[in-house]
Amino acid sequence: MPDVMVQISDQSAPPSPVHPSVPTSADVARLAGVSRATVSYVLNNTSAVRISEPTRRRVHEAAKELGYVPHAAARSLRAGHSRMVLMPAPHVPVGPLYSRFFDELQWSLSRLDYTVVQYGGAGLHGDEAARAWAELRPVAVVVPGDGLGPKGVAVLKRSGARAVVTMGPEHVEGAHALVMDHTEVGRAAGAHLVERGRRRIGVVVPRERGLGVFSRPRLAGVRLAVRGTDATVTELPLAYEEEAAAVLAASWRSLRLDAVFAYNDEYAMLLMRALQDEGVRVPAETALVGADDLVLGRLLRPRLSTVHLRLPAGRDLAELVDRVVRDPAGVPETHEVLGSRVVHRESS
Repeated sequence: MPDVMVQISDQSAPPSPVHPSVPTSADVARLAGVSRATVSYVLNNTSAVRISEPTRRRVHEAAKELGYVPHAAARSLRAGHSRMVLMPAPHVPVGPLYSRFFDELQWSLSRLDYTVVQYGGAGLHGDEAARAWAELRPVAVVVPGDGLGPKGVAVLKRSGARAVVTMGPEHVEGAHALVMDHTEVGRAAGAHLVERGRRRIGVVVPRERGLGVFSRPRLAGVRLAVRGTDATVTELPLAYEEEAAAVLAASWRSLRLDAVFAYNDEYAMLLMRALQDEGVRVPAETALVGADDLVLGRLLRPRLSTVHLRLPAGRDLAELVDRVVRDPAGVPETHEVLGSRVVHRESS
């Protein structure tokens, strides 16, 4: 078999793409015609140095044109701490009211030059969760709900967290606290129904896991409101499902209730629809009250009576976090922040 010669063309491999160099603050300074120190002052929102608005605008435009972003790790080294505020994701379903509050809080913290990170570690609770949060070395932790104890607060502080703020039913030793007492929500709803002449009051208690931290105090608040009267309170476990509401509504007349506090507006709307499907007249046979004062409740017929909740402003909590980060040695503050008032509409 004759030899076969194969000629391989002498084509060099295509050159590898050249990655553009990462822009630096020096590049921004050259393009904006200012010093690197000025770039640092502007992009770090330093308030100690006065810089004119036209200069600030030039620096921001130059940074945008070059695609420059500050180096978080370097900035943390200069400051002596990170700018990360960690917010553990709530372990319970939160409605539109709390979602708006958290959105405002995150926006307000970002305006103060903090990076907000939401931590979604499912299955972690208490001190175990605190150790997981501490691994990220946040400068502050804002904890919604309950579960964090004094040991967890100590773990976070030892890891460098300057501010630990809890938002729950009670104060936690070592942490700043926004105390939200949901007993008053139930008391307001119960008092309203008693004043309207109702005497056999049902209280919806959601079956969804984790909501007991809100529903149990609300139930206790209704019981507190009827104390000293001839009114009675009946606990009504209910899952947030059409089928479950239909089953409860089918037995409604046998319960002989003339009023119901339905935990919140969402459960109230679910139950109202089921009662109407069963021919139960609201409010003629059963008065109904929700909580949260959602817009959808005003669109129902009859319009939904509700308990309007006054949550703290997100910007106020952001300013508390910033103040504690700047002065971590202060005495922990406790603020009672959950206000409530009944909005009387057609359903009651």
